[in-house]
Amino acid sequence: MFCDYHVHTYYSDDSVYPMEDVVTDAIGLGMAEICFTDHVDYGIKVDPEKLTEEEKIGKILNVEYPAYFEELDRLKEKYAENIAIRAGLEFGMQVHTINDFQKLYDRYALDFVILSCHQVGDKEFWTQDFQNGKTQKEYNDSYYQEILDVISRYKDYSVLGHLDLIKRYDMQGDYPFEAVKEIIAEILKQVIQDGKGIEVNTSSHRYGLKDLTPSRAILRLYKDLGGRIVTIGSDSHEKHHLGAYIEDTKLELKALGYEQYCTFEGMQPIFHEL
Repeated sequence: MFCDYHVHTYYSDDSVYPMEDVVTDAIGLGMAEICFTDHVDYGIKVDPEKLTEEEKIGKILNVEYPAYFEELDRLKEKYAENIAIRAGLEFGMQVHTINDFQKLYDRYALDFVILSCHQVGDKEFWTQDFQNGKTQKEYNDSYYQEILDVISRYKDYSVLGHLDLIKRYDMQGDYPFEAVKEIIAEILKQVIQDGKGIEVNTSSHRYGLKDLTPSRAILRLYKDLGGRIVTIGSDSHEKHHLGAYIEDTKLELKALGYEQYCTFEGMQPIFHEL
């Protein structure tokens, strides 16, 4: 079962990869299943359907939902004999945007939702706006606290995306796992209690990180706490990202003691042997 469960297209603000090209490329790679998970980041982006064409200029936009789901449905039908296509979104959530995401979730039928933390207080990590003026301890603690606060209140998601994403943008170097282990354990306990999961995001390889995303320490902790729901996604934004390191990640999970990974349909996990 070769599949990719974190895929972006030209419906995301940071990709120009046509959706149908993703499908045909995935078929060419021999994938059995793919899930589109284009970006929604309320707080820093706006929905295009709420703006005139003139107002869209210069704005950072979320997914154009009607067109997105219409194209998804068309491609599902067109390529039904070649590949299973699932409808997902990546929710870049913050505590103050929960209500916006709940309304969005209630509007559309989704197979899969990645809950990610891309900003805190509408401040981006990749620009260092969030980290500036804080100690390494302060911004790490604040990042994980935001995730815990969100998942304590919001339940309509499938997996937590790239859980230790903050490491990618930490200009002060590696922050000790032991320093955040307690709050990460609280996050994972909440995830397990709610019947949710976590993803392994294979983009760690293309970013040249020393560890997996999330780290092997987090994956071990999740398993030790009883976690079973794990998905694997490339976080692809262009052709050469698609499907990358998926099979290698399966071997990593096996080495960590996992026996299964998941796909999703109708927000329900389906387990597959590694």
